[in-house]
Amino acid sequence: MTSAPSLAVDPDVLLFLDYRAYLRALYEARKKHRGFSFRAFSRRAGLTSPNYLKLVIDGERNLSRAMALRFAHACGLSGARERHFTTLVAFNQARTLDERNQLYARLRRHRRAQDARRLGRAQDLYHSRWYLPAIREFVTSDDFREDPKWIARQLWPSITTREAAEALAQLAELGLLTRGEDGKLAQSEPTVSTGPELRSLHLGNFHRTMIDHAKGAIDAVPALERDISSLTLCLGASGLARVKQAIQRFRRELLDLAEMEDAPRQVVQVNFQLFPLTRLAPEPEARPT
Repeated sequence: MTSAPSLAVDPDVLLFLDYRAYLRALYEARKKHRGFSFRAFSRRAGLTSPNYLKLVIDGERNLSRAMALRFAHACGLSGARERHFTTLVAFNQARTLDERNQLYARLRRHRRAQDARRLGRAQDLYHSRWYLPAIREFVTSDDFREDPKWIARQLWPSITTREAAEALAQLAELGLLTRGEDGKLAQSEPTVSTGPELRSLHLGNFHRTMIDHAKGAIDAVPALERDISSLTLCLGASGLARVKQAIQRFRRELLDLAEMEDAPRQVVQVNFQLFPLTRLAPEPEARPT
């Protein structure tokens, strides 16, 4: 097994959050050079299958730790970039949110922040800090004051004055808050994308936090100020699809309702959770007639 020479046109693995996307970009860059192919890559990685790289790029094969090292060597990676690639493989294939959080923290240490605009700290924060979306909505309230100390006290649960001040700055940096002609803060359209891997990671953390807040509200918020209810249903595949569609329609209705609000004052969180309570049994085999 030999390492491939690193070419000047190779994409930088440190700028990727999806190892399959990196491998695809590497293949596209190197295939322009004579003598490079899926078969050539397999030889460099010591693989017998001539199209193994293609299967991995297409998502039809995962990489074990040992195979990730072989791929790194075949890509010409060493040192920090080799470590980044193997961590990236583990991150993309992690099964739990805790694993992804730990591996993502390691990736951030590997990555050159100045070259990774899509992974800037402020961009990472929108859904990793529950109060950023809350403050962005709070700006639309008739009662809103651009005073970090006041904002910190008004949120539930409360945050620190420093966190509130940093949140205002971060929302402005993200392009999610702007100043109107009257000089007051106002919402603006989202202008930042952190990519599908980060959206999945941070949204998972955000939902977990908001579910925890909902649990706390059962005891901390008077019943007249909240609505917590649930249903336990038994559904088939088509019924499950219809329920999910109904939830999506209801979400849109709530957004329309909020848009039409004449005098908004209080920010509320509406959570939707649908998850199985039983395992799905395999479909019975059709009996021969």
